[in-house]
Amino acid sequence: MPRSRTNGNFIDKTFSIVADILLRVIPTTSGEKEAFTYYRDGMSAQSEGNYAEALQNYYEAMRLEIDPYDRSYILYNIGLIHTSNGEHTKALEYYFRALERNPFLPQAFNNMAVICHYRGEQAIQQGDSEIAEAWFDQAAEYWKQAIALTPGNYIEAHNWLKITRRFE
Repeated sequence: MPRSRTNGNFIDKTFSIVADILLRVIPTTSGEKEAFTYYRDGMSAQSEGNYAEALQNYYEAMRLEIDPYDRSYILYNIGLIHTSNGEHTKALEYYFRALERNPFLPQAFNNMAVICHYRGEQAIQQGDSEIAEAWFDQAAEYWKQAIALTPGNYIEAHNWLKITRRFE
């Protein structure tokens, strides 16, 4: 039985019911339906912190999903898991891959900026201000892209850009 049918969370159950109805109504191939089921089960596992199970589901969804837009969200969620696990290089790779398929994912730009900012902070702690500035400059570029896609969001990043005189 798919994970989404066994989850006790009311919101997840509701989402699963609505998703099942939509899958029956909207014309899709069996492969697309199966890909969505894996994606949905991956999201459910991820929300519970079961990252290994979520990754298995996402990788299976990637194997089946052909739509670049849908694949971008799968890749983005894989990036989130790697970020949560502290695997920042892997996370950046998946965010880049997501953006190749869908350049309108401000949350991917934001997460990339957060990782770059974190690496800049690490460089400061190690006494390497030149490397820190390079990381901060990269973070600024990603935040500018996120803000350009969703003006009014990422207020803290916008303020940081102003304070550090990186906002043009």
